[in-house]
Amino acid sequence: MKRISTLFIIALISLYSCKSSKTSDTDIVNLSAKKVIKRNYEARFNKTNIKANLTLKYKGSAGLPNLNASLRMVKDSIIWLSVTKFGIPFAKIIIDKNEVKYYEKLSRTYFIGNFDLISHWLGVDFDFNQIQNLFLGESILNLKEKKYEIQIKENLYALNPKNNPFPFEILFWINPMNFKLEKEELKDPKKEQKLLVTYKGYNEINDHLFPKGFTIHATDKKNRTIVDINYRNVTFDTPLRFPFKIPNGYEELNFNDSK
Repeated sequence: MKRISTLFIIALISLYSCKSSKTSDTDIVNLSAKKVIKRNYEARFNKTNIKANLTLKYKGSAGLPNLNASLRMVKDSIIWLSVTKFGIPFAKIIIDKNEVKYYEKLSRTYFIGNFDLISHWLGVDFDFNQIQNLFLGESILNLKEKKYEIQIKENLYALNPKNNPFPFEILFWINPMNFKLEKEELKDPKKEQKLLVTYKGYNEINDHLFPKGFTIHATDKKNRTIVDINYRNVTFDTPLRFPFKIPNGYEELNFNDSK
């Protein structure tokens, strides 16, 4: 009985400690938006080569199935994905700053062109840097280009542009512990469009913080797109190859065909 009582007291102390250690808005240090942005950029990912496996779940107008993929990336240069379904090669995609190349084995089709196809899949317009930043857990806009206001909400720093110069509303949420991006939200009330990107936390890999995964929710008047990505087996600075060859006999997709 005495042992049980002792264990009960220890459990209560542990429970209280866990509750009291939980961060609240009042525990967060008040920093200026400029300092939070500076700390965010200091915490940004600065490796060059990334290799990872990922799982991808998709719901949207493009009708893509749930997939696995191998990701290879040279930062600021190239993004390569080899996609499989049930272990069988399904598609490959290669993205650089100028174009997107893609082919799919099931439909025996391919695409070479601009970023319209990616924007169609994700439900919102993206360029190369924004796609790269999605994978790396960085804001899709350059936070150093504008001045921001700051608030503390939901135990996070919330940043929105001063005298908003953009044709949409935007909010970035920064973690006060590691200064990494937790989520970002863009809304265009006139067009009834909304984009929400939420990160699932970060793993420390070789002294660098890298996303565990992220979810994209994109909606407009007609469509709703959800993309859910989880990372596995992430490594940095390994030699990379980017094999890509469109098989003979495949039919070219125009973007109008892919909608």
